[in-house]
This record gives sequence, C-alpha cells and structure tokens, in this order.
Amino acid sequence: MTARDRHHPAPTPPSPSLSPSPSPSPSSPASGRPQLIADAAIRLLAERGMRGLTHRAVDEAAGLPLGSTSNLARTREALLETAVRRLAEREAAVLTPTEMPTVAAHTAGPETATAGTPAVGTGPEALADAVALALHRYLSRHRQLLLARYELALEATRRPALREIYDRAGRAFREPMVAMLAAAGSTAPERHALSMVAWCDGVLFSCTAGQFHTATPTRAELRTSCAELLTGMLHRQNDVGR
Repeated sequence: MTARDRHHPAPTPPSPSLSPSPSPSPSSPASGRPQLIADAAIRLLAERGMRGLTHRAVDEAAGLPLGSTSNLARTREALLETAVRRLAEREAAVLTPTEMPTVAAHTAGPETATAGTPAVGTGPEALADAVALALHRYLSRHRQLLLARYELALEATRRPALREIYDRAGRAFREPMVAMLAAAGSTAPERHALSMVAWCDGVLFSCTAGQFHTATPTRAELRTSCAELLTGMLHRQNDVGR
C-alpha cells in the first residue's frame, strides 16, 4: 500500500462552498492526530506559502513529536493531498444546513418537502442571501482557508494526482450551485453556474490577495452585487426566450 492509498477522497471544493457539513473550526485534540496535522498544514500554507510546508514544520506547528507527519503522509504529495481534503471539509462547513436555499421544495413541490426543512426559500433572493453570507464569512473569518487554497490551486497545476483531487472538490461545490440556480429559475443552470462561481472566486481573490485586499465588503454590499448578477442572468434569459 502506498502513502497515497492510505488517504480516502472526501468531498471537496476549490470554490466558496455552499455545501453543508460539520463545523469549519480547526481541529481540537479530540479530533485526532490526522486532523491536527492537516490543520497545521493549512495554517503553514497560509502563513509561509508552499516553501514553508515541510513534514518537520507541520510536526512543530501541530505540537507533535518529530516524525508524526511522515507516519501519516510519507511523501510531500501525500501531505498536499491531506491538506486539500481537510481544506475541503472546512470550506464545506462555511454555511450550515439551515442557511442553505431550499432546492427540494422547488423540484419536488411543497407537498413533498421534508418536515422540518428550513424555509430559506428557493428564488434569486434566497440564493443571493446565501452566497453573500458565505463570501462575507470567508473574508471576515476564514482568510486562512483562502490563502491556503490559492497555494494549493497553483501547485495542483503541476501535480496531476493533486489536480484530480482538487477538481473533485470543485464538482462538490458546482453541482449544488447548479441545483440552486435551477431552483432560482435558471433555464441554463450549468452555464450560469460558471458565471456565478467565477464571480465568487474573483471577489474572494480580489479582497484577499488582489487590488481590494485592504477592504472587506459588507454582507449587504455582497448581497446587492450578487443579486445584480443573478438578475442580469435570469432576466436576460427571459428576454431571449420571448
């Protein structure tokens, strides 16, 4: 069994996540050594960049005996894959299930909605609210995750195995986005998802490492911009269909 075989793929995305999962907080001692190591790797990537990520540095950052990281991830590629998977878990938890737009109610009808399903809504307004909330949380609470993601994204362009895991992460985000856009009224949800994901990525990068890194937009500002994008896409499709 190789070092890579010891790691099982987990749902991941390289884009702001709207997929619910457990808390996005870094691991506690009770979370286990693998999560402790993975969270230390993410922290190092954000603070020191790719060059600062070594097995020894992870051991020190995690407060573990030397050799602990090597026991979990023997090679550098295995360590990077561990970081990508853990990053995906934490990004997927930026929003809770109760903060997600309802998709089932739109596709199956109110009479088949599950009892107790949060009444978040299905239209463009609900989607704009959720996207704005996710973006604002990234920029105000989880910049470390963004910086680590950018480091890993560039490295994935040079490592095919890492690219495969990174792309699987993207699908885990894009598919829910496609479903939510369809629920919001899009007749071309795949195409509109590309525009929405690109806009989200652009906002996050610009406000973290780009020209607007010194200012964090308010949630209201993000919601207005997102609503403008959705309105343009959805209204334009209606005009074309006439």
